[in-house]
Amino acid sequence: MRRMATSPRWRTAYDVAIVLVVLYSAFPGGTGFDWALGSAMAVALYYRRRGPVVVMAVVSALALAQYLLSLLGEHAASDVAGYDVAVPVAMVTVVAHAERVWQAVVAGVVVVVGALLVFAEGEEALGVAGAVVALWMTAYVLRNRQAHVVVLQERAAAAERERDHLTQLANARERGEIARELHDVVAHSLAVMVMQADGARYALDGDREKAREALRVIGDTGRDALQDMHRIVDVLRGVAGGGESGGDGLRKVGVADLGQMVDRARSAGIEVELRVEGDVGQLAPADELTLVRVAQEGITNVLRHAGAGARAEVVLKVEGGAALLEVVDDGAGRLSPGASGSGGNGLVGVRERVSVHRGRFSAGPRVGSGWRVRVEIPLRDGAAG
Repeated sequence: MRRMATSPRWRTAYDVAIVLVVLYSAFPGGTGFDWALGSAMAVALYYRRRGPVVVMAVVSALALAQYLLSLLGEHAASDVAGYDVAVPVAMVTVVAHAERVWQAVVAGVVVVVGALLVFAEGEEALGVAGAVVALWMTAYVLRNRQAHVVVLQERAAAAERERDHLTQLANARERGEIARELHDVVAHSLAVMVMQADGARYALDGDREKAREALRVIGDTGRDALQDMHRIVDVLRGVAGGGESGGDGLRKVGVADLGQMVDRARSAGIEVELRVEGDVGQLAPADELTLVRVAQEGITNVLRHAGAGARAEVVLKVEGGAALLEVVDDGAGRLSPGASGSGGNGLVGVRERVSVHRGRFSAGPRVGSGWRVRVEIPLRDGAAG
């Protein structure tokens, strides 16, 4: 019913009905002046929504003309007629739709003065004036209520736009996290598997045991990568227990994985030394994941850009309320043909990961030869819990 009352067709029908009522009230028992004045008032009321102040001025002028003509005698206009209902209707329209409150006040004063002027007797004039004031106050309350409803609607629309914006930001942030995780898992695992496959191909005829070990590492690396992929897919699907907690049998990524990661790099021909200093129990699971992924990206870069025979060092220190990770290599390896590839998004992902923890990140060449990746992230309060 509310939607029907506010529809354009309903408003038009309502305005036409008021016009017909005013127009009809001008004819029974009225003079020619009454017919002309009533018709003019009725036509003016049809445009009351478009120009309420102008219509109020026109209707008031016509009512004043009616009063002056009524003073000329009985063959002029009536002093009070049915079509005079157009005056309070125009006043209510001004109160409800005028842009300025003073316009509504002026419209009310005009009608009250007109009522006191027409009804000269004291009690009757006061009664009509009181009814006009009551009608004005009712229209003013409805005006304020409508304004309040508009404000609430605007607030609701703004809240909905803000909610949509926050949802888009959250989705973009989640896509970035998933992209970084996929890159870390796929890039490192494939780099190890490619190096091991190349080694197995060359050792297949001369050293079958070494080739067998390389194939074992390829299988283990592929299984771990597949398990990580399952974890990421479960997060995308919203499966309970997915994510970093390692629920539902999925392995948890933490500092303990650094040893296995270094062993695989060694089996691929990289001489890697791992040093862990300090109490790693202070690290939160999210901190561990970030540090492991940074180390993974650093070792992957050594495999891709330095190659077999390179020397590298992975150092993790937890002290002074911060965790420091460095991956350093000497750049003295032997690359397989096409092994280096082109620069990817690994370091960009590392920078984004570290920025989430409000940490510091740097990467660049060392003096002489080689490359250094350095990350420092502050520990969270109560991380050990």
